[in-house]
This record gives sequence, structure tokens and C-alpha cells, in this order.
Amino acid sequence: MSSTSTIPATATVNFISREQLRAEAAIEPDPVASGPVTKETQIIAIYGKGGIGKSFTLANLSYMMAQQGKKVLLIGCDPKSDTTSLLFGGKACPTIIETSSKKKLAGEAVAIGDVCFKRDGVYAMELGGPEVGRGCGGRGIIHGFETLEKLGFHDWGFDFVLLDFLGDVVCGGFGLPIARDMCQKVIVVASNDLQSLYVANNVCSAVEYFRKLGGNVGVAGVVINKDDGTGEAQAFAQAAGIPVLAAIPANEDIRRKSASYEIIGRPGTQWAPLFEELATNVAEAPPVRPKPQTQDQLLGLFSAEVTGRDFKMEPATVFDMVGKHEIVKPTLEVVYDAA
Repeated sequence: MSSTSTIPATATVNFISREQLRAEAAIEPDPVASGPVTKETQIIAIYGKGGIGKSFTLANLSYMMAQQGKKVLLIGCDPKSDTTSLLFGGKACPTIIETSSKKKLAGEAVAIGDVCFKRDGVYAMELGGPEVGRGCGGRGIIHGFETLEKLGFHDWGFDFVLLDFLGDVVCGGFGLPIARDMCQKVIVVASNDLQSLYVANNVCSAVEYFRKLGGNVGVAGVVINKDDGTGEAQAFAQAAGIPVLAAIPANEDIRRKSASYEIIGRPGTQWAPLFEELATNVAEAPPVRPKPQTQDQLLGLFSAEVTGRDFKMEPATVFDMVGKHEIVKPTLEVVYDAA
């Protein structure tokens, strides 16, 4: 019998696999795209703090785009399912998740006409989400997109697909477009308040994080809603290196018409020029790498009276916690002198 040892076949396979992995890891990724959008369909994800006016902005933006001859699909990706309510005069749009569940129980397949509806050239649908306490909203978003793919999402012929995402939530499903390059660019809706700019900055941070991992999504700019002229949102945009696509004023006429589910982004109306300019800027703005701000930089956009950042933090004591002074006991730890 020969004394020469042999390497088991499985060990050889594992050795080759490790070498292959090392070789693949050594390959530099392609440079991150920084030029203008070249895909025929622009898929744009819009993020913002809850209640900041994304649905209002998107309903009027999509309507104006359609009147300009563009084929537009608006998809609500907020569990509240209120993105399309303004577009459809306050009427609730059947959600993909709810419709899919009902159809599955009935042994039927979901059809386009079950979940997609249109008004004056705008096509719209809602992904929906689980009832409160009965599931993960982010997982619901993922399930919704899986259903869209089964319906042929990648074969649809739209000029623009606008995705309305809740920016306050940071779990996986809500970051899907950025993490998986499902869109070419991101737009943030904010106002001159710290919380909405905090959310906008978080979105910029997410975009920059995935750009460093080789992603291609960029930020096209910010839409300032309810602009009262104080300038904090403009200052944020300048610091983050992103353009202001439009500033929608804090106006009583806009508030009243929006509350009564009236589209103000109609050609020939008082507010038409504002949304015509926004539609043009959204279409033409290239995706750029933002410069996320630190917490201190973000606070620096506001006066100290507004943020209270001149407040000095005072450490708590044991007396504060238990109502008596701390009794210092000698330690039993052995401390050795340095050799």
C-alpha cells in the first residue's frame, strides 16, 4: 500500500471554490453611473415624512405630466393607501395586497383591472399593507412588488412610474427601490421643519450608503411643500448638494382645495405654472450623489431658539434615580502593577 496521502475530492472542490471567491472579490466594480437617465421609462421613488404632502404633490404632478402627453403610472407604497385618494376624488382604491388575498381565497388570479385605475391619462394603484398589528408593512411592500412583477410590471410601457414611499420607516421593504436599484432616482418632499428635513437627510444617507456599495440610484432633488419662506429647506438642499425642484407655498387656497380633493395642477389654472415647472424639473433632473448632513449640521440650519441646541446636558446621579446617595464600596478587584 502506498504511503502517499490523497486529498479527498470534497476538499479539492472546497479549495477551488475559495480560490474562485477570492478572484471574484478582487475584481473592481464598474464605476457608479453619474450621467443623465437613459432608460426609456423613468422610475422615480418619492420619499418624505408622513403628512408632509407627498400624496398632494404626486397627484398634481402626475396629473400635469399626463396633460403634457406623458404616460404616467402612480403607485402608492404607503400602508395607509392614501396616495391615490386625491386623484380619485377621495375614493378608496382597492389595494393589491387586499385584492390578492381575496382572489387567492377564491382560487382566482389578479388581473390588471382589479387593481389599476385611471383618470385623465394617469394610471394609479395602491400596494396597501396589513392591518395594524397584523403584519410588517415593509414585507407588504415586497409582496406587492412581487405581484406587480407577475402582472408584467417590467413590460409596461410608461414614460414615468412614480412610487410614493413613507420616509419615516427604515425597514427593508421601504428601502427596496434604493437597495435594489429598482428606480433611477429619488425625490424627497420636505418643509421648513426639522423633522421633515431629518427624514430627507436619512433618505440621502441611504442613497449614499448604497452608492458606496455599487448602487446607481441618485437624488434628483427636493420639493419644498408648505413653504413659509423661512429658508431652512433651501439651506438643507444647498448643503446636501441637491437642487430644489419646486417650492409650493403655504397658501390657504391650496390647503382648502386639497382638503376638498381638488386637483390644482391643471393646465390653465392659477397653480398650473408651478406644476408645469415641477414636471419639467422632475423629468430632466439627473440623479446625483447627495452629501448627507450630520446631526449637528442639520441642527445648525435652525436657530438655537427653535431647536434648543444651546441647552447643556446634565448627567443624572444615583440620588436622582433611587432617592439616596450612592454608597461607595471598596473594590475587590486585584490590580497588578505594570512590570
